[in-house]
Amino acid sequence: MNKLELIISRLQQAFSPESLEVIDESDQHIGHAGHQGGGRHFAIVISAVSLKSLSRVAAHRKIYALFEDLIPKEIHALRIKII
Repeated sequence: MNKLELIISRLQQAFSPESLEVIDESDQHIGHAGHQGGGRHFAIVISAVSLKSLSRVAAHRKIYALFEDLIPKEIHALRIKII
């Protein structure tokens, strides 16, 4: 399973989202220090009932917690939009 599939799988299992899009934006960060170290940049657009009741900070913390084992080595950055 590649990183993109892993991110999608973890988000689906944790939040059962109504909609989910995960985009690998790593190519937009070539030359950036995090990219040079092998870390990838991803954008997450998610709609999930369990996230909507939380503050923005709390929702982002829940998402980041799913990837503690991958940040910062394998995942350098996550851009999150909750809709």
